[in-house]
Amino acid sequence: MRDNPTFLIAPYSTMPRRAALPLALASILILTAFTAAAQQADTASGSTAPAPPSVTTLPRIDVRGFDWRAYVAAKLKHQMAEVAGTKITVTKKTTVTHLDLQPTVIDNNLQQLLARSPGVLVSQQPTPTQFNLSYRGLGNPQESEYVLVMQDGIPLESDWIGFPTLYAMPLAQSLDQVQLIRGGSSLLYGPEPAPVINLVTKRPKPGAPFSASTEQVVGNHGLYSTYNTLEGSSGAWTFRADAAYVRSDGTRPNAQSQMRQGDFYLEYRPDDKHLWWLDLHAINADSGDPGRLSYPQWQADPRATPTPWNRDWVDRDQLVLGHTREFGDGWRLTGKLWFAYQDLASRAANGVLAPQPPPASTTLQDEQFRTRGLDLRVRKAWGHGNAFTAGTVLFQGNDPFRQWSSSDLYVERFDRTGTPRLRQARSSDYYAVFAENVFRLPHEIHIVPSVRLERERVAVDETVRPPFLSRPLIHEADARTVPLFGLGIGNDFGHGNETYFNVSQGWRPLRYFDMASPFANIVPGHAPDPSKSLSWEAGVHGVPVTGLYYDASLFWIDFKNRIEAQHINAIDVVEVNTGDTCSRGFEGLLSYDFLAPTALATRGEHLEAFASVSLLNAKFTASAIPGQVGKIPAYAPRYLAKAGLTWRVEQRVKLSLTAVSAAAQYWQDSDQPFGSGPSYLPARIPAYTVLDLAGDWQLNHNVKLLAGISNLADRRYYDRVWQTGLEPAYGRSWYTGVQLKL
Repeated sequence: MRDNPTFLIAPYSTMPRRAALPLALASILILTAFTAAAQQADTASGSTAPAPPSVTTLPRIDVRGFDWRAYVAAKLKHQMAEVAGTKITVTKKTTVTHLDLQPTVIDNNLQQLLARSPGVLVSQQPTPTQFNLSYRGLGNPQESEYVLVMQDGIPLESDWIGFPTLYAMPLAQSLDQVQLIRGGSSLLYGPEPAPVINLVTKRPKPGAPFSASTEQVVGNHGLYSTYNTLEGSSGAWTFRADAAYVRSDGTRPNAQSQMRQGDFYLEYRPDDKHLWWLDLHAINADSGDPGRLSYPQWQADPRATPTPWNRDWVDRDQLVLGHTREFGDGWRLTGKLWFAYQDLASRAANGVLAPQPPPASTTLQDEQFRTRGLDLRVRKAWGHGNAFTAGTVLFQGNDPFRQWSSSDLYVERFDRTGTPRLRQARSSDYYAVFAENVFRLPHEIHIVPSVRLERERVAVDETVRPPFLSRPLIHEADARTVPLFGLGIGNDFGHGNETYFNVSQGWRPLRYFDMASPFANIVPGHAPDPSKSLSWEAGVHGVPVTGLYYDASLFWIDFKNRIEAQHINAIDVVEVNTGDTCSRGFEGLLSYDFLAPTALATRGEHLEAFASVSLLNAKFTASAIPGQVGKIPAYAPRYLAKAGLTWRVEQRVKLSLTAVSAAAQYWQDSDQPFGSGPSYLPARIPAYTVLDLAGDWQLNHNVKLLAGISNLADRRYYDRVWQTGLEPAYGRSWYTGVQLKL
């Protein structure tokens, strides 16, 4: 009932002809059996039967039916349903990671969490207060600004429109699935070019008995993690609650961090056609910020800490009210109303290393995000497997931004005695209407046209500006209306194979900083156009034999109107659309369970190997910057490969060895090094390969042992660079623990 991935099963009258054939044959056989039984009953009662006619032997005909249900079940282990609740995903490229089929992910290790998500690049920052993801070279991974990350279909960004940054992530233990959607994702969910990463939260099944569990984990670098749950049901009511705490000392001085998480889910299901639910999520995290290093500093001492006084704080609370209803005759409604509050605070001073003196002041910053939204979707199943969906999304944000200067490098988070440095009132509004339909045609062809109309408005009113600027106070507002169109075409062939093609538009909303950067002498009245994308994807996927799944596609993305700051004189800056990029390449995934064709699989034993690769050719095709055409965008490695081997015995063992390998990549669009001498940063991030080993061992129904080693080979590397320096990635780390369940 809830709007999670569930396959839409049509009644007999709407089943595909492949499905109707076995049922028709079964009906004939049943009718024949009843006729024979009736004749035997007549004979037994003494009735006189006519003499049988002469027997004619007919040629033998072998009829073989295709079990489409088995095909669907096998495919849903790797991708989303073609119609998932009130959403159409057929002809879109989707990948699903079922977290219960792999070992427990501890301390939100994103490399492990996204190991089965092809093409998603993780740029590591070993603290729980910022998460950096990118895809296909479409933008810098800083705070995942070019990727739409959602939890149960609701954006996790600070402000979806005005400030689409990712500072809070739910712990992996609380998640059931990771859904990766590209090709038409903007038409399905909204802004950001591609992809959508939707984190699906764990939910208890209706009628589930009461249960409780506690997970206790320790590891090096002072790691301690606890995750605790209660869940159960009574009549029409079902609930789940969890509470978690994670702390670590980190690998450098002032890298200590802690995170608290609490979730509560309550559903009411009065009958099989209605579902009401309430979802509450709370995340609280804080971490020291040891600062970034130049390349010579990293070579000399990767544990160096130029900012021992800096710190970050994140609080995020979200309330969701939802309702799903089946009206009959193929109609289904899903509505979600949500309210979110996020407080993002930091204390930041310039970095220095001994024997240099410490800075004279620090900046205390506080950004609050009060957002709310409504998502309404309807679906109508009609004809022979056709489906129509339509809906609307409304979103508003109220996001004040403040800064103070203080001479106390360790000023407390809520201290407001410093000198006001910046004060802005910011707001965002977003509205969208959309519709899609999947048409089933003869010869197993399906077509999905899509349309979406979106409107955004962002506004900034400034009362205090930084003292080093000479521009006037900002009082800007800008509104844009963006129509989006898409078309998907697919064809089922053979037993369990499908070709798909999708062409769709996407866009990146105009942010607060695009319209009016608070830290530069921006000339007012020069808001750029929003960045837009046109994405083409054509591929084939399926489960042609037992245990094998494959998905291979070619893609081409034109990304236009990239926004950058451009100096028009020695002092003033204007935000302009500086250029276009093209990203094209190949993305493939192969998964095979070696034991699926054997009798061991019937006893719950599996040995699965998977491998994915993203081959990328990205370059600038137009630019207002001289000499930029032909250069490679930042964070666009020529290859990103992921692979692994998992041995799994149901209710006993899960053991995985995974690897992530990335080619060398530029960290800025200029493809040039930055700085010189002690502050030098090379133009490219070197290639790296990282191995992770993790396992769960279920001793009995009540006790499970957990253990793992990340960066097994202790590779010394980095994959995150900014103009202020690079951040060392984690070296080898380990954990071990136990889970107790009642």
